Amino acid sequence: MGIWSKINVLRRTLTHSLTKNIGKTNEEQGITLVNRDEIKRVIICRPNARLGNLLLITPFVQELEKTFPNCKIDLFVKGGLAPIIFENYDSVDRIISLPKKPFSNLFKYFSVWVSLKKYKYDIAINVDHRSSSGRLATKFSNSKFKFFGDLPFSASLYYGDYAHIAKYPIYHFRDYLTKLGFEKREESIASLNLKLTPQEVAEGKKKLSGLTTGNDKKTICVFTYATGAKCFSTSWWGDFYEGLKSEYENYNIIEILPIENVSQIDFKAPSFYSKDVREIGSVIANADLFIGADSGIMHLSSAVHTPTAGLFSVSDLKKYEPYANNSVGIDVNNYSKKDYFKTFNSILSNGRSRVYSKAI
Repeated sequence: MGIWSKINVLRRTLTHSLTKNIGKTNEEQGITLVNRDEIKRVIICRPNARLGNLLLITPFVQELEKTFPNCKIDLFVKGGLAPIIFENYDSVDRIISLPKKPFSNLFKYFSVWVSLKKYKYDIAINVDHRSSSGRLATKFSNSKFKFFGDLPFSASLYYGDYAHIAKYPIYHFRDYLTKLGFEKREESIASLNLKLTPQEVAEGKKKLSGLTTGNDKKTICVFTYATGAKCFSTSWWGDFYEGLKSEYENYNIIEILPIENVSQIDFKAPSFYSKDVREIGSVIANADLFIGADSGIMHLSSAVHTPTAGLFSVSDLKKYEPYANNSVGIDVNNYSKKDYFKTFNSILSNGRSRVYSKAI
């Protein structure tokens, strides 16, 4: 472990110990708030720069849009991806972003924190209750009501999908709102959504057609990369890819490449490379199935509503698995080759919707 990694681990440990009790003192405070029109501005605190973690808060933004149709939403995040991801969310107003590498720009880092006091909010929301910086941002915000993301332990007994990282914050928030005098929402939680426009999807179709020589076969996209222990070996992917080619001879198989421009199958399949998240999403949106390990690109596939098969080996499947739109999480430790194809065939036979409005 390098010196900076050690410093980051120490920083996280220290910050967590200092912030773990923030918000505990006012958990049970009940405040009657009958008129939802009083909620004009909300801030979501998720100071994280990763593609997957930012996509995973899109259901929360949709939840707020339905709960408070007239409110504006600010995002307190990190890095430069949020304006791209939330480009077509009319409800999202200001994006307050910490520098991705705070040690390289300490002045900007602290000035962004100070800027939280500039704006007044009706509700400040910490999305991840284990996030020390999220709790700090919620505490530091100039907000009338502050939601730190905690719920009684028994909450997990009421929802079968409670463990999912995109869902449990919403269940927490729905419960919190009952303490403010609102009725509890019981609707299904929205899926991840990049909100591609029909024009973006059409451009993605053109790019995909260029990779498939314009044939009319269905397309399977694979993403063979992931970070750390989540990344399967080249030998694993090599065997998997050969089996996939054999089983789906009548399909196009396209590899989506990571920003590192590497391939665990040695570029044996036609491949698509881009640094533009929305462009990558537009290509995947035209596929009939996406297969990839737990990664930001897996969540991107889910966010463009392509049926997604997420391959899990070490990370928590129930917490991160793709959901909705005929998607599924697969524990590779318990799957045989026969099981893979049975699952993929079921997804492909059910098809997918290709209906787009202004933005999906």
